[in-house]
Amino acid sequence: MYPKVSVDTKKLLENVRVVRALCGRHHIRITAVTKMFGGDPRLAQVFLDGGIRMLGDARIQNLERMEQLKAEKWLIRIPMLSEAADVVRYADVSLNSELETVRALQKEAKKQNRVHKIILMADMGDIREGYVDDHQLMRTAEEILRMDSLLLYGVGTNLTCFSFVQPDTEKLEHLELLSRAMVAAGGSGIVSGGNSATIDLMLHNGIPRGINNLRLGEALLFGKERTHYQYLDHTCSDVFILQAEIVEIKDKPSQPWGKIGVNSYGKRPVFVDRGVRTRAICAIGRQDVDTGTMEPLDPGVTLLGASSDHLILDVSDSRRSYRIGDIVEFKLGYFAAMRAFNSRYVQKEYD
Repeated sequence: MYPKVSVDTKKLLENVRVVRALCGRHHIRITAVTKMFGGDPRLAQVFLDGGIRMLGDARIQNLERMEQLKAEKWLIRIPMLSEAADVVRYADVSLNSELETVRALQKEAKKQNRVHKIILMADMGDIREGYVDDHQLMRTAEEILRMDSLLLYGVGTNLTCFSFVQPDTEKLEHLELLSRAMVAAGGSGIVSGGNSATIDLMLHNGIPRGINNLRLGEALLFGKERTHYQYLDHTCSDVFILQAEIVEIKDKPSQPWGKIGVNSYGKRPVFVDRGVRTRAICAIGRQDVDTGTMEPLDPGVTLLGASSDHLILDVSDSRRSYRIGDIVEFKLGYFAAMRAFNSRYVQKEYD
């Protein structure tokens, strides 16, 4: 059945081993982020087979899927008050920035007779989650230390996800100082210095020695760091391959005719007149993939765009003579793969 995503688990395992070795040279442990593939236990197990012992996800439902896996599980999105019971039930660790939520987790942990670990988030300029005021963060830390069902596990930050502010040595030194203050007060010493965007700084020896954790998804899955969007040496970028079936193929003008309106985003599309071209339509669309982060494996195929259910291709320059029912393959990037894995209309196959 198509469309289908094929996953090369051997290549994924090699990526995990390469990236884990790189981080190990800098005394950094990895929390492997599983949200791209919806917490699928089969792929999470590949992370564990590669020597990783901590798994992180933004959705409680995904952590629940991985409940039987032997790993420390992190909720890496700030918890909702309404899900506090499930956070304690399915996550060993959660990232927090609101004292009211922390108090709710304390109440639930006490009720469930568990100890839940808290990492407090510091905003280092990306203006997403985290405390801007260090004094507020430390006051929250001090209150956590007085709670009997919570453990102050450490401090973390996130960069390059909203404002795309880049990690630098100064920011991470500040995070390290916060950690020292928390450890001096009685907390534990996890210092989580960000995501795959921090790898480039690490490789250039710009990370302070006190940073001992990174939360990595894209680097493990695609072998890519997110500062310069470069692939890491000895990693595989083609772990996830999409196969889509052609449902129409015709010679058509490249220039539409008639009055052109705006698209779903309120923008008026622009077309270049290249004459009559051979166009193919595949039975998949924006509902299932992100067309901006995928590319055809056939260099003679151009991805022109998509509607919700139709993927439009120009196959004029291909050496292959495509026909109805033929399969076109695409290498997926992070957001294309994430959307495909979260679509029930896309089959998944594991090699």
